[in-house]
Amino acid sequence: MKRASSADTPSPGWALAMPPGPSGRVKITEEYAKLVARDVYFWAWPMVNIYNRRLALKDVKDFVMAGPVPTAPLNRFAMLTDYIDPDQRMVACPNQDVVYGAGSMALDFSPVVVQVPDFGYRFWVYQMVDLRTDGFVQLGKMYGTTPGFYLLVGPDWRGEVPKGITKAFRSPTNTGFAAPRIFMDDTPEDRQAIQNVLRRVMMYPLSEYDGAMKSKDWSKIPKVAAIATGSGETKWVFPDRFFDELPVVLADAPPLPGEEARYAQARALLDALKSNPALKPAMIKAAAETEDQLITPLLQFRNWGEQLPFHWSAISNGADFGVDYFTRTAVARSNILVNAPGETKYYYQDLDSAGTRLNGASRYTVTFEKDQTPPVDGFWSLTLYNEHHFFAPNPLKRYSLGTKNKTLQYAPDGSLTIYVQVDPPPEAWRANWLPSPKDGDFSLYLRAYWPKTAIIDGSWTPPAAQKLS
Repeated sequence: MKRASSADTPSPGWALAMPPGPSGRVKITEEYAKLVARDVYFWAWPMVNIYNRRLALKDVKDFVMAGPVPTAPLNRFAMLTDYIDPDQRMVACPNQDVVYGAGSMALDFSPVVVQVPDFGYRFWVYQMVDLRTDGFVQLGKMYGTTPGFYLLVGPDWRGEVPKGITKAFRSPTNTGFAAPRIFMDDTPEDRQAIQNVLRRVMMYPLSEYDGAMKSKDWSKIPKVAAIATGSGETKWVFPDRFFDELPVVLADAPPLPGEEARYAQARALLDALKSNPALKPAMIKAAAETEDQLITPLLQFRNWGEQLPFHWSAISNGADFGVDYFTRTAVARSNILVNAPGETKYYYQDLDSAGTRLNGASRYTVTFEKDQTPPVDGFWSLTLYNEHHFFAPNPLKRYSLGTKNKTLQYAPDGSLTIYVQVDPPPEAWRANWLPSPKDGDFSLYLRAYWPKTAIIDGSWTPPAAQKLS
């Protein structure tokens, strides 16, 4: 018999330091399996969401425009050349202030290089999130990022950073998502001016790095038919597949400090499922119930968040959720891929000043008093979304108002009133009209990019949505 070496012998305090966890060999009841399944489905929902976005791109070989959506192979992103199309359904609550890019990262395949061209005066920020939707880079105008090349590596990469790379960022997971945002005015002149810099906004595997800035004319990538979409966001998490995908997801996102017991419960459940497959129907049923009873209601902004005056809500830990499972899942369900608080502050509104649901059957105003528009170093905008958190069609094709709009009309007292209604306001205020749907509920969503101190410390909050009729 082989004698145990000293390295195989636990320390004297091992039992105290590492209390025993659940064993997958223990027979468990169906009701307990449902209990654990319900819990893990809720807190792992955002991770499975990001994982399935990666899976959806695993067979993509080249850049394409899939209908209104820019699509790229893994470890690359594709850029739009204009505001995002209202028909896209890949991500809820898009904005029409920036030119977006999008792509999934598979850092277990390769590190990736991200190019930062010289944006000059233009606001920009590159969002890179891990499997948990937490940010792991600081790349943007607010960080004073200089033009050049930046490296993104996975948790286990031990290679040498090549010469010419300005900085490397390490992701805590191998799977992630990239979403660069470059501000563009709503003018023909700026649409033309931005095109040259967009060509050099790129991400690619480290093997292609040669120290030279690469370029891509995004307006010329092939167009293919869009996948059929409905009224809501594309579905990314499926109760009947969830427990098959969970082992890979948990392995890619090791437990944060304090999560060890939670992970142990989930893994013991998966082990029990291997020895007793009859548990699976009950687990899937529990997951489906959790989707319906807990996660679906989180699409509504009024059901979560820090409560602010006039029924607005917000969060203070965007892209840095840690073990705040409720907020992470609420954000992932309602408006996934939010920026970090120092990059963007988001304010959410479902209700008017009286606490009544915003609805297209009524007219509203949002008035910023003199010098009280959102205090930002970047830009701000007020966007209207329908009940599914997508743009509400209207004849003007106008879905937001803010810094990008150069014709907003201020009152003699210096205040700015935005008219939220289905019919046009008086001619003098048409530039301030944010069209609402003819009927049906809708939401307002205020973005403040590169917020100033008054937003960050909470001393500034948005004005009420006042019902007129």
